[in-house]
Amino acid sequence: MKDVGLVFRTMFAELAQQTLDAQRQSDFPLKGRFVTVPVKGKDYFYFDIPTPEGKDKRSYVGPAADPEIAERVRRHREIKDNIKERRRLVSTLLRSGGMSAPNRFAGDITKALADAGFFRLRGVLVGSVAYGCYSGVLGVRLSTTAMQTGDADLAMDFAISQEVDDSLPPILSILAAVDPTFRAVPHQADKARVTAFVNRTNYRVEFLTGNRGSDEYTGKPSPMPALGGTSAGNLRLLDYLIYEPVSTVLLHREGVSLNVPAPERYAVHKCIVASRRPTDALGRAKRDKDLLQAATLFEAMLQTRQGYVLADAYQEAWERGPSWREGIASGLAMMPDNNGKAALADALGVPVEELAKG
Repeated sequence: MKDVGLVFRTMFAELAQQTLDAQRQSDFPLKGRFVTVPVKGKDYFYFDIPTPEGKDKRSYVGPAADPEIAERVRRHREIKDNIKERRRLVSTLLRSGGMSAPNRFAGDITKALADAGFFRLRGVLVGSVAYGCYSGVLGVRLSTTAMQTGDADLAMDFAISQEVDDSLPPILSILAAVDPTFRAVPHQADKARVTAFVNRTNYRVEFLTGNRGSDEYTGKPSPMPALGGTSAGNLRLLDYLIYEPVSTVLLHREGVSLNVPAPERYAVHKCIVASRRPTDALGRAKRDKDLLQAATLFEAMLQTRQGYVLADAYQEAWERGPSWREGIASGLAMMPDNNGKAALADALGVPVEELAKG
């Protein structure tokens, strides 16, 4: 596994910071523009947003002489100018740095949710699109074989959604702006609630939250006030996965600031999930990808001198009880003998044959 060069790791960190700053500072959609309109001898700022019909939607901002408004306009223009530089950084990191990008559609979906505020509200991108971000996070070149996906999984802690006192616009409207064929999918256990959306090519966007500690919630959707009327499916293990996520950037367009699980938690989680996949053809394919991602991250964590972090995440999962230990052991048993399994053993300070034995 090749390291990403220091110059590119530095460039990635700079892009991540610039993208986060732009997301925090923009008071107006970046696709719009400010215009100055004279009214009775005085200049006023208005903000124009393009519409699908080809005519700008104009909204009043305030007098151009107001210092606070003038500062907001200046900041917006600086961010838009910065987009060109960020696009150049993204292109260089992909072309010369050997880092990974999502496919265009997955990137557009993620960007639309980011622009709407999903990650600002402490949402977390999980699944294979998130896995692609670890190339920049860890500074290693990851194989693109384990990145292919036909869906987007997004998670939010239940308590955060209840307490944040803010909300996204309706999720369907966000997704429909990317692809108008998206439709809501009622949850099987409660037809009145929606946790997922699909388009005509069966690309699926699903929202998840951790199981709230009782079997009565298993398999049932949870109301999520921060998701604009959308609920989230309860999923065991998810609280472990999204604990203390990492802020990073998706290498798409000018960069998308987002949150992903810590790579060591992602790796251990994938090892457990692999053991619980169905045994049909699709289940086996997903299992194989889970194990490849887990093994690759085990190796990457050791290579980047973060074996102790991986060991801590592994030990936490192992101590969560018999079902967790069984999942880890089963996942490792199905993992091919490769550098990933050896890397995990090295991080834990045990022989490979002693993995998952206590």
